[in-house]
Amino acid sequence: MMQAASNSSNPAPRLQQFLNLIDRISDAQGLSVPQIVDIEKLRTLPPGTFGRTWVEFLNEHNLQPFTTGSRRKQLHDGVHTLTGYGTDSIGELEVQAFLLGAKFNVFNLLLGLGLLRMMRKQMPNLQQCDWQRLQTAYKRGHNSNFDPDTWKPELLWHLPTSEVQALFHISRSTCKPKD
Repeated sequence: MMQAASNSSNPAPRLQQFLNLIDRISDAQGLSVPQIVDIEKLRTLPPGTFGRTWVEFLNEHNLQPFTTGSRRKQLHDGVHTLTGYGTDSIGELEVQAFLLGAKFNVFNLLLGLGLLRMMRKQMPNLQQCDWQRLQTAYKRGHNSNFDPDTWKPELLWHLPTSEVQALFHISRSTCKPKD
């Protein structure tokens, strides 16, 4: 059972409220699309393919694919899969920094600033490496030819993950998350 949204020690209820808000906005703007990620279909792909790597990412982090809302929301975990960024606070910020570098979008900027504010409350002593990781993520996005609004992973799921990364010029991450 979900705890009350006012419980600041557990961000999960707030995250769900935020995702619901994104869906309502997408619906109101006519941006919602049918489900894109069919996890059962992706499970049947050979190991090493982008689709199978996506499923393994979801399994590793005990996540379900986003199945409602806009394309961009539903494909969010694919960006994690391509970039290798984690699902912790800094990993989510890295994804937003990467997306800002790839294609400036006010929504990503606002989302990143909101995540940063939340992270500062949870981790008041951000390390220099954390800031460097965000800068590196931004540069990776800027140096790629990835467009989060137009990419079609459903056409790429059968390709090796490394080929998909090469297609978008997404370099391998050199900054490792802290344990």
